[in-house]
Amino acid sequence: MKLILTLSAITATSLLVLTGAVKPTNANKTILSAKKMVPGKGAVVKALVFKVDNEGSKLTWLAKKATGEHSGSVKVSNGSFTVENNTLKAGSFDIDTRTITNADLTDESANAKLVGHLKSEDFFSAEKFPKANFVISSATKTTGNQYNVKGKLTIKGITNDVSFPATIAVNGKKLTANAKITIDRTKYDIKFRSKNFFENLGDKVIYDDFDIDVALVANAQ
Repeated sequence: MKLILTLSAITATSLLVLTGAVKPTNANKTILSAKKMVPGKGAVVKALVFKVDNEGSKLTWLAKKATGEHSGSVKVSNGSFTVENNTLKAGSFDIDTRTITNADLTDESANAKLVGHLKSEDFFSAEKFPKANFVISSATKTTGNQYNVKGKLTIKGITNDVSFPATIAVNGKKLTANAKITIDRTKYDIKFRSKNFFENLGDKVIYDDFDIDVALVANAQ
């Protein structure tokens, strides 16, 4: 009998609270408030923006020719990534072509000559086009931190589609992005000593494809 009376009392009190006949107690307010705070399927998830750390990031390049290869680095000048639910949604970064360096030639004169040539109109026209740019079109998560990335790469004012696998990880307020991008330089009007545009080059051929190893670090804003 006591149990029936107690249940009846609870039911009556609930009805009075809902109809406004009785003001809810502090305990009731807490319960009602807690229910409102529980996110439903339509809850808005805030996107996090990570700004690229120019100094902490690194881009290295490797280009091959018939008689060997050259390697070096180039600096990132700007960039950001957008992440939702720990998943990459968008991103871009800029490359300062004026910062190209060579790492394999130890002779100072030979090194300076190669770097100057890379900055010239035969290659990247660094003074005329100081910025190259990559913008993500889509990033499809495969497993863990692995993605298939597609985007637009602009060099010397010419834009082409590129795609590559990437490892992108978020750890608290830090994001790291690592990838290897293979680029056909001739698609960006860099045709110097390309066997597809010049004949009888012999061992002076420079191969069309070159690689950029991307190692970006970004911090949450």
